[in-house]
Amino acid sequence: MQRNEILTTGAVEELIANGHILVIFEDYVLKLDAWIDKHPGGRLAILHMVGRDATDEIKASHKEKQWKTMKAFRIGQKPPGIWINRTPPIRGGVFLKDDDENPLTPVDSIDSSEESSLGDSIGDMSEVSLPTSLSSVGSDMGDEVQKVESEPTWKDMPGAKTRQSSKVFVGNPSAYTAWAEQQDIARDTVSYPPVDPATQHSIALKYKALAERVQAEGYYTCRYTEYAKEAARYTLLFTLSMIALSQSWYLTSAFFLGLFWHQVMFTAHDAGHRAITGNFEVDSLIGIFIGDFLCGLSIGWWKRSHNVHHLVTNHPEHDPDIQNVPLFATTPSFFRGIRSTYYDFNFPWDKAAEILVPFQKYTYYPIMGIARFNLYLLSWLHVLSDKSSDIGGSTAWWIRWAEIAGMSCYWYIFGYLLLWKTLPTWGTRVAFVLVSHVVTMPLHVQITLSHWGMSTSDLGEDESFAQRQLRTTMDVDCPVWLDWIHGGLQFQAVHHLFPRVPRHNLRKLQGLVMEFCEDTGIPYTLLGFEDGNRHVLGRLDQVGEQVKHLVNCQKYMAENGVKDLH
Repeated sequence: MQRNEILTTGAVEELIANGHILVIFEDYVLKLDAWIDKHPGGRLAILHMVGRDATDEIKASHKEKQWKTMKAFRIGQKPPGIWINRTPPIRGGVFLKDDDENPLTPVDSIDSSEESSLGDSIGDMSEVSLPTSLSSVGSDMGDEVQKVESEPTWKDMPGAKTRQSSKVFVGNPSAYTAWAEQQDIARDTVSYPPVDPATQHSIALKYKALAERVQAEGYYTCRYTEYAKEAARYTLLFTLSMIALSQSWYLTSAFFLGLFWHQVMFTAHDAGHRAITGNFEVDSLIGIFIGDFLCGLSIGWWKRSHNVHHLVTNHPEHDPDIQNVPLFATTPSFFRGIRSTYYDFNFPWDKAAEILVPFQKYTYYPIMGIARFNLYLLSWLHVLSDKSSDIGGSTAWWIRWAEIAGMSCYWYIFGYLLLWKTLPTWGTRVAFVLVSHVVTMPLHVQITLSHWGMSTSDLGEDESFAQRQLRTTMDVDCPVWLDWIHGGLQFQAVHHLFPRVPRHNLRKLQGLVMEFCEDTGIPYTLLGFEDGNRHVLGRLDQVGEQVKHLVNCQKYMAENGVKDLH
C-alpha cells in the first residue's frame, strides 16, 4: 500500500473492520496499530478517534514537532473533500467488510446492547406520537399524563430558548427518558450552528486559523516568572501550616495545609498537559512530585481520565468526569443505565440512584467537601492496576513506580509522621483531616462548575471539535485580582480549545475566543462564580425533578401491571 495512494472510504472501513486502528490526520490516513501501546496519552485517547478526522484534536494536544512524527504512520490519503466521520468502535460503531453480509465489530468495541433500549423506546414512542412539546396530547391521555413546568434555569443562558410547559407519560419510563433526552437535543439544535458536514467544516477552518494565530502570537510561551510567584505563595502557605503546627494550633495548621494542596495542584494540572516545559519526562516528574508526593494523588490516573475528558467532554457513556451515579446525575441518559467505556463498567440505574439523585442539589456541596477522599481511592486503584501502564506507554514504565514511591512517601509523612506521631488525640486527628480536606472543596466545585451545568447531548460525529468544546464547557467570570484563587482554570472553555496553553495566558486568549464565537455563531457561556453555581444547582434540580417523574412512571406501571418497553 503506497503512502500517497488515495484510499476509498470502503477500504478504510474494511481495515477498521479487521481490527486496525485508523485515524484521519490532515489529508492522510494513519494506521496506529504499532503506536497505540506506546502513546504517552494512553490507548483510550486514540480509540475514541478511530474512523474520525482527528486533526483538530491531535493538533490541540500535541506540539508541531510531534505532528511531523506522524508521517511514519501514513498508509495513504483520504478521499478528496470533507471526511464524513464514522462512529469509533469503542463507542459502538460497527464496520462492514466488503465481502461480508454481516458487519463486524472491531477490537476494543463495547457491547452496545445496553444502548438498544433507547432505540426501542423511540420506536415505540412513535406509536403514541410523542412530540417535542407534549401539551397537545394532555386531554387525550387522562390520568396517564401530568404537567411539568419549564425550568427557568436554562432560559437566561446565552443562545438558549425558553421551553414551553410539557407533559410526560407516567405509564412509560422508557418513553419519558427518551423524551427528556430529546428535549436537551432540541435545545442545543436551536442554540448552536447546525451539525451538517459543510457548516462544521467551515467552523473547523476558522478554528484552524485561530490556532495558527495563537501559535504566532506566542500564547504557548510559558512565563516562568508566574511560576516563581506561585512557588512563593505555595511556600508561604506550607510554612504557615508548619508554624501553626509547631505552636499546637492544629486546626489553623490544617486550614493552611488545605490551602497549600488547593493551590499547588494548579501547577500539577499544567504539568499534566505538558504546558510547563513541553518535555514529557520533565513535566511528568513535576506532576509526580506535586501530585503524588505533595498531595497523595496519582497524576497518571488524572492524565488518563483527563485526556478522555478533553476528547469526549460531557458524553454520558464516555466522559468519566460526569459518571457519578448513584450520587449525581447530570443528564436523563443515566436513567437507562450506561456502560462506561472508561471504567469498563456498567452504571445501573437502581434504587440507590432513585433515592439519592432527587436530593443531589442538597448533597452537592457536602460531597464536594469530602471528594478528595475518593481521589485517594481512585489514585491507588490506578497505580495498582494494569491501567497504570496506559499512561506514558511502554517507553515510560518508570512512571508507575515513581507514582507508587511518591504516594507512599506522602502517606508516610502525612499519615504517620504528622497525624499519628505529631497530633495528640484521635479527636484532633479526625478534625485535622476533615478541615484540611474540606478546605480544598472550592477546587472540586470549580472543576464541576465548568461542565455539570452544560450540555450532555450527543449531536453526532460530524460536530466539530471546537463547537463541542464550547457547547459542553463554560467559563467563570471574575476580576483579575481573584485569578490566583481560581488558578487561571476559570477559563475552562478557552482551555478546552487550547489545552497546552499555560493557564497564565488564558485570560489574554479569552478575547480571541470571544471573537471566534462571534464569527462562527457558537454561543460562548460566561457566568460569574455565583451565577455559575446557581446554574449547576439548577441543572441538578432539573434532573432530580425528572427522576421523580420517572419514579411516578414506574409506580404507575407497577400498580397497573404494565411492562416496560426495555
